[in-house]
Amino acid sequence: MKFTILVIDDEKNIRTGLKAALEMDGYEVLLASDGKEGLDIAFTNEVDLVITDLRMPGVTGEEVLRKITSETPGIPVIVLTGHGTVENAVEAMRSGAYDFLTKPLNLDRLSLLVKRALQNRELVIQHRELEKELGDKKNFEKIIGKSPVMLKVFDVVKRVAPTKASILITGESGVGKELIADAIHNLSTRKDNPFVKVHCAALAETLLESELFGHEKGAFTGAVSRKRGRFELAHSGSVFLDEIGEIDQSIQIKLLRVLQEKKFERVGGEDTLEVDVRIITATNRDLEKEIRDGNFREDLYYRLNVVTIHVPPLRERKDDLPLMIASFIKEFAEENGKKIDGVDGKARAALYAYDWPGNVRQLRNCIESAVVMTSGPLITLDDLPPTIRSSDESPVISIPVGYTMADAEREILLQTLSSLNGNKSKTAEVLGIGRKTLHRKLDEWGIEKKIEETDVEERPSEE
Repeated sequence: MKFTILVIDDEKNIRTGLKAALEMDGYEVLLASDGKEGLDIAFTNEVDLVITDLRMPGVTGEEVLRKITSETPGIPVIVLTGHGTVENAVEAMRSGAYDFLTKPLNLDRLSLLVKRALQNRELVIQHRELEKELGDKKNFEKIIGKSPVMLKVFDVVKRVAPTKASILITGESGVGKELIADAIHNLSTRKDNPFVKVHCAALAETLLESELFGHEKGAFTGAVSRKRGRFELAHSGSVFLDEIGEIDQSIQIKLLRVLQEKKFERVGGEDTLEVDVRIITATNRDLEKEIRDGNFREDLYYRLNVVTIHVPPLRERKDDLPLMIASFIKEFAEENGKKIDGVDGKARAALYAYDWPGNVRQLRNCIESAVVMTSGPLITLDDLPPTIRSSDESPVISIPVGYTMADAEREILLQTLSSLNGNKSKTAEVLGIGRKTLHRKLDEWGIEKKIEETDVEERPSEE
């Protein structure tokens, strides 16, 4: 994207000099000769950065800074000041200025400050766009994702939810199987009835039987009164049995009967109870292997597995990382009373390179930790947990000695693009540049057309 910079200074020579220097760096420049004119321009144009003199007649630079930071937060302001007013400049920093420069100006220093300020500005814009996507229903029943594999999962959920079919949800620990179960119930005709959850791995065999089917008074030591089980409590609703692969075979037999006949007895009881429940189960185990090993009943497996929904691990849907990261930052920033505008380039590259063996649960914990640790508006590499920072999977770019700046830029961009499997949107995010800038550079180097031709050649036939 092409950034617009507003220069406010009552000295004509400084205004015109800055305009020429900034335009040479590729920016669009607007000029104002006093604070009032500057504020009028700032509030009626799309401005990305303000450079203002501190001492001006009428509306001063301090007033400009105060108005800009309060009414258009997110637009950085660089303050210009004479040698005798450095104290005022320091006070301006406390009031929200991005930085300050003393006159006479060092244009190289100014160019570097402008570049850094606009990189932060672009990160803020990207973060807001992601937050807007989150608000535009890109999340599905609290599940964040827009990658092709997750869109397929959402499609299956929407199709099976209104039915009476038993659902088996598979996937590694931490991928969000419980959220899928929530979505199935919430989209079903039973949504206004009970949804009862049981984490099977957390209960011993004797406790699990009582938990599922209830017990009569005196059925065992400690059974001082009758207790209704989870199936009974879920009548006319749904039951979610998480980690179904952990249950003992004696419980499997009773569970099979509930699926076949909708009947069971409480532990220690003789009365047969009938229930109408929809059963949703989840496991991180390979149940077919468990059947071969004699640990899981084949007849129960086929009863549970009317429809299988496999939730892919996070490493197979990294396209969802930007939305997830933005969502978790928003959640934990609000929880901790912080204002965080996003993640800087190095931290983002590390987050994208990591394979997330703990899946969404690990990512969520990582972002919570980073939000707590960061002291600035952007999460940096140092704010991330050591395992993410020191990941061996982070690619390294080598630039030979003797390369020009233009050659180095080209090498960094192309190697980053290659490491991200040609994903141009993600490449632009990692490098902290706009997607239009990326496309323009690829086009200048004659690479954009080659990528498009390769995509066409490798696209499978629709026949």
